[in-house]
Amino acid sequence: MATSTVTRTRRSFQSDRTANFTESVIREMTRLAIQHGAVNLAQGFPDFAAPVDLKEAATRAIEADHNQYSITWGAKFFRDAIAAKYLRTYGLEVDPEREITVTCGATEGMAASLLATTNPGDEVIVFEPFYESYHPDTLMCGAERKLVRLYAPDWHFDPDELRRAFSTRTKAIIVNTPHNPTGKVFTREELITIAELCQEFDTIAITDEIYEHITYDGLQHIPLITLPGMRDRTILVNSLSKTFSVTGWRVGWAIAAPELTTNVRKVHDFLTVNAATPLQYAGAMALNEQANYFNNLSDVYAGRRQAALEMLTGVGFRCYVPGGAYYIMTDISAFGAKDDSSFARHVVEHIGVAGVPGSSFYFDRTSGSSQMRFCFCKNYETLALAGTKLAALRKF
Repeated sequence: MATSTVTRTRRSFQSDRTANFTESVIREMTRLAIQHGAVNLAQGFPDFAAPVDLKEAATRAIEADHNQYSITWGAKFFRDAIAAKYLRTYGLEVDPEREITVTCGATEGMAASLLATTNPGDEVIVFEPFYESYHPDTLMCGAERKLVRLYAPDWHFDPDELRRAFSTRTKAIIVNTPHNPTGKVFTREELITIAELCQEFDTIAITDEIYEHITYDGLQHIPLITLPGMRDRTILVNSLSKTFSVTGWRVGWAIAAPELTTNVRKVHDFLTVNAATPLQYAGAMALNEQANYFNNLSDVYAGRRQAALEMLTGVGFRCYVPGGAYYIMTDISAFGAKDDSSFARHVVEHIGVAGVPGSSFYFDRTSGSSQMRFCFCKNYETLALAGTKLAALRKF
């Protein structure tokens, strides 16, 4: 007797958690820059060399055959170096055995921290505009994102609006300072407001501090974890990438109290196992021996900031002056662009300069439709070439 079979066809093999976000717009603009031979002021990586002694330290580690797995949460000498750096810089005592997790860059550190601490239905507060990975991070956790606006031109937040965003379901708030994309450096008063709300609503803070040593005009970076009441309810995320111009190394860390660290380590273990072992050797050298490098970094970028501001203003962009990091948010209204995405594609394809459409940093994309972000972590010659190309811009 013949047996009938029923063929079932799935509508999609895509998970629900990935349905509501796209690939990185920043990385897309880099690909377009390569395709069109454009100057890349989109993705935040330097086009100048990393420190020679850092590269030599990595080479020595590879040649010494330090090429196998390290301890999952980071080689002890690197964790020791991280702890010593925070004690030296901020007076923050950290136990390298129980409070540090070495991650594959700050991006993984942020994702692991959210996965380790939030459940579906929890709320996560995010300041908008936001670095684009925070949106998919919350979706992959099943958390609900609550947005609090940063208002130009100084990118301040409204304390009352922030308070209204908190509720009994608020599990975490993401604080990125110095901030990408705006360059805002959160003040002590703003951080105290955030800290008080975290304690009132029993919320943790996950802080992205990868631009900690790049500030301007006398502004000071203050780790939220150092404020009263925040030591046990903050996960501090950082990396070597931006400080040492090694964005491709993917070596970062998360610092938190033991209970939080235990959970972050579990997630990290099964996401990536460990960060690259020889690069941890190089990182330990850098953190232990580069005090002057940290102190001079803002000066290295201050001149580039000024050159980029003059270049962009000179061709018609309205610039929001950043207080930290190495990005400039601009207003593109003067060019008559109907939307930022079309304008950004026109600039990369026909003018030969890549930037990032501002809408990629907002949930409601119309909020950023008159904005565009450029990075200035480039050689002066690169910035000058970009200026020459952008001078060809006319009303769009």
